[in-house]
Amino acid sequence: QVQLTESGGGLVQAGGPLRLTCAVSGSHVTTMTMAWFRQGPGKEREFVASVTYGTPTAYYADSVKGRFTTPRDSAKNVVYLQMNGLFPNDTAVYYCAANPGGILGHDLALASLYRYWGQGTQVTVSG
Repeated sequence: QVQLTESGGGLVQAGGPLRLTCAVSGSHVTTMTMAWFRQGPGKEREFVASVTYGTPTAYYADSVKGRFTTPRDSAKNVVYLQMNGLFPNDTAVYYCAANPGGILGHDLALASLYRYWGQGTQVTVSG
């Protein structure tokens, strides 16, 4: 059974960095499309970033492009979300998601296509 466990959330000042970790068990990050989504207060869940299986290629939402990266460590079987230059409107619960195999590029932002989800980790950015 595949399980995703996020960690690294917390309170950070605006402009600061924070790194989230998604640890995978029951499968391997190189065989799955991995993604990050977030849900802010009173908002719908939205796509943040993804990294494809196999040779990794990362994709980012326009709102985080240039500030966030999502490197993958296949030896540790984890995916990170490195967040820099945080804004208060980045405040949200961040979720790790995974789907075995590939997802077409234009569908990467569709939450319904990801089979596995973590429990989420809260990120709060103070202004």
